[in-house]
Amino acid sequence: MRLTNYSDYALRSLIYLAVRPDPSLLANISDIADSYGISKSHLTKIIHQLGQLGYIESVRGKNGGIRLARAPKDINLGVLIKQIEPDFNLVECFAVPVSHNDSEQGDHQTDLPVTFIEEEKNKSLGCVISPACQLKSVFFEALTAFINVLERYTLADILNNEDELATLLFR
Repeated sequence: MRLTNYSDYALRSLIYLAVRPDPSLLANISDIADSYGISKSHLTKIIHQLGQLGYIESVRGKNGGIRLARAPKDINLGVLIKQIEPDFNLVECFAVPVSHNDSEQGDHQTDLPVTFIEEEKNKSLGCVISPACQLKSVFFEALTAFINVLERYTLADILNNEDELATLLFR
């Protein structure tokens, strides 16, 4: 399994905001981008989506900026990843629809519905064994395990070395 840079940068942004010396103070996108050495324009799109999803609060204006809108213990990593990853297609014949409306409430045991591309599309993808291929079920099982592990953790769970992270980010 491989997450996109988009998801990586989203997680890193949340970590940055969570370990700030005073998390109630506003941060800005330029500082986050500079800390990680990533593109400010790309990060702006990510921060915008995190705001739309309710993970980040944005304050406009001269002294504006961003901060976490939720406590780190209330940010489930699996739910977040399912909301921001564009798809989980491990191979071209494997399509997993991703719900971008998952709630943070309740049980997070993943029950990913899987739809496989119709036979006509499989033919156009060039894989002649796709209609009988058992590999898709193995990939689905692996993907389900991957998501289930992520759903066992919150942002708070990965901040147990908060002081060390802050030292690295805010030199």
